Amino acid sequence: MTHADVTTPYNGKSNRSFHDAKVAEYLREMRVVSLVPSWTEYLHDLGVHVVGQTKFCVRPEHAFRSIPRVGGTKTVDVDKVMNLKPDLVVANMEENDRLQVETLREALPSSSEVLVTDVRTVSDALSEMSRLGDAVHRKDKAHEWTDRVRHAWGTEKPSVGAVGYVVWSSPWMVAGQDTFIHDVMKHWGIDNAWTDPTLHGDRYPTLADNPNEGARLGSAWLLPSEPFPFRDKNLSELQSHHPQAAFRLVDGEAFSWYGSRMAHVTRHLESVARWVQETVDS
Repeated sequence: MTHADVTTPYNGKSNRSFHDAKVAEYLREMRVVSLVPSWTEYLHDLGVHVVGQTKFCVRPEHAFRSIPRVGGTKTVDVDKVMNLKPDLVVANMEENDRLQVETLREALPSSSEVLVTDVRTVSDALSEMSRLGDAVHRKDKAHEWTDRVRHAWGTEKPSVGAVGYVVWSSPWMVAGQDTFIHDVMKHWGIDNAWTDPTLHGDRYPTLADNPNEGARLGSAWLLPSEPFPFRDKNLSELQSHHPQAAFRLVDGEAFSWYGSRMAHVTRHLESVARWVQETVDS
């Protein structure tokens, strides 16, 4: 065999093996870590290879039980994320801690990307669904999902009454304006009773130190299953202490999750809107 018969090595590999490695790299699935529960469900629905997610990414259930967890939404373990060698990390401005996201962005190699979403309206949710679909090379599937959500949600509904939406019990915190929760309520005809922009200068203002003091400030309240997990016990206590007020337990995911979850919650949102209409003087 002459020297001309031997391919020139590239980093210790033949040209053929280098070419094969590049092809394998091109063909392999994108590795994605999601730090946002609602986006995690959407990514799975798009058929993306999710290799890591937070402990709050409870949907779909099989993924929650089997995929490595990288901490909480605001307590991300950067080392765990790095060890998963992601091509893409999906984050959100409200859900995740900015400094942690910046640390992660600096630590990842230049070939990896951190995509930070910002969802404050229903329109934002649809736009970010498309953007995320493009980023993971699932443009057609993302288009199918956005069409499905648009069809399910329809146009904005007329007002049926105003209520407060509680996000935490002690202190008594509510969803204010410029939040996704606020815009979801508005879309389904539920006016937000706490939209004064000067109210403590916060998108999620604190109205009182405890639920008994807070509940006195309004006549009707929605009590979601998250972030604070309001349950029947909380409802009974509030009703006994404030018989003049109306309270309703609601599915927190229906009001605060975007992505594919939006296609599954319309019946619940319609039922809440009917309750508001029947309970509250418009």
